Amino acid sequence: MVIVLLLSIVPFWFARQNHFEWMFNPLLHPTYAPATLVDFVDDRDMVVAVEIGGEAVAWPVRQMAYHHIVEDKVGGVPVVSTY
Repeated sequence: MVIVLLLSIVPFWFARQNHFEWMFNPLLHPTYAPATLVDFVDDRDMVVAVEIGGEAVAWPVRQMAYHHIVEDKVGGVPVVSTY
């Protein structure tokens, strides 16, 4: 009876999990920095850039390829970008 119960509970629990979050962890406290101050972006790296209301941001494609999505506010406008 215990084996039957375990074979029922484990798939039920797993179906309720978001296993994609286990593989692709979001950045906990992302911050912005000028490109000249960071060491993980090269001048030849591709970026996704957005400018809204005079505010411009750029996200490195290499980093977006791992996390798959960026949620941000640019010029006070909510923006979602993916690569």
